Amino acid sequence: MKALIFAAGLGTRLKPITDTMPKALVPICGKPLLAHVAEKLKSAGFGSIVINVHHFAEQIREYVAANRQFGIDVSFSDETDMLRETGGGIRHAAPLLDDGEPFLVHNVDILSNLDIEKFVGVHKKYAADALARSLSVLATLLVSDRKTQRYLLFNSDNNLAGWMNIKTGEVRSPYKALRREAGEGAVFQLGEGGFDYEAFLKKYNLKKYAFDGAHVISPEIFALMKEWPEKFSIIDFYLEMCGRYDIKYYLQPGLEMIDVGKFDSLQAAEEMAEKLKKC
Repeated sequence: MKALIFAAGLGTRLKPITDTMPKALVPICGKPLLAHVAEKLKSAGFGSIVINVHHFAEQIREYVAANRQFGIDVSFSDETDMLRETGGGIRHAAPLLDDGEPFLVHNVDILSNLDIEKFVGVHKKYAADALARSLSVLATLLVSDRKTQRYLLFNSDNNLAGWMNIKTGEVRSPYKALRREAGEGAVFQLGEGGFDYEAFLKKYNLKKYAFDGAHVISPEIFALMKEWPEKFSIIDFYLEMCGRYDIKYYLQPGLEMIDVGKFDSLQAAEEMAEKLKKC
């Protein structure tokens, strides 16, 4: 099984560190974020990873070479000509990823205690169950109950049904009944025009979860992406496709995760790495 590590981002929230190095090489406990993720994938049995590169791409290539490719097969999806966002990045890497099997996508700036082997196994079970009913599972997304402003919405069948911004009240969905414009309170009001998202969730029997930067994806996604532009968000893609394909979630009990995307998250990341014995 193959994996794609998203490492092309500019890391603007980690300035000034990322003025001279890519986010992927920002050290946590003396080891770059990229090494933490690559070693986790190797331990989970992945023998082949793809790394997409853009910002200070040559530094990443040199680091991987100097570390003997982490003892596994490593290839690069070059985006130095332009950043393609998450959806475009997956499609651009298709020649390196598409072997007819599911693959994992993992953000380089996520540190967690995710059980990757179990995560992959859950996706495969979802896919097998769907195939028995002549259906298809396009992807399984890692989620959690953590607090955020933006949530993915899942229906009673554990399928993606939309996206919600609890501050603005915007709800994006292929289902007309769920859609809400930003600022549109409709019948869901709190105080002075606030969005009563709990009433909304209850009315439509929905669950809200935060996306945690990892997903297992079925290879049929590449054919569906062909008509999309060069640059697009994978969440936008999922929201359009979830009306036609099953997109599931994986909620790991006891998941501990930190997004090392902000400067003030570095100390917490150090502490988590120590707890996970990654220092």
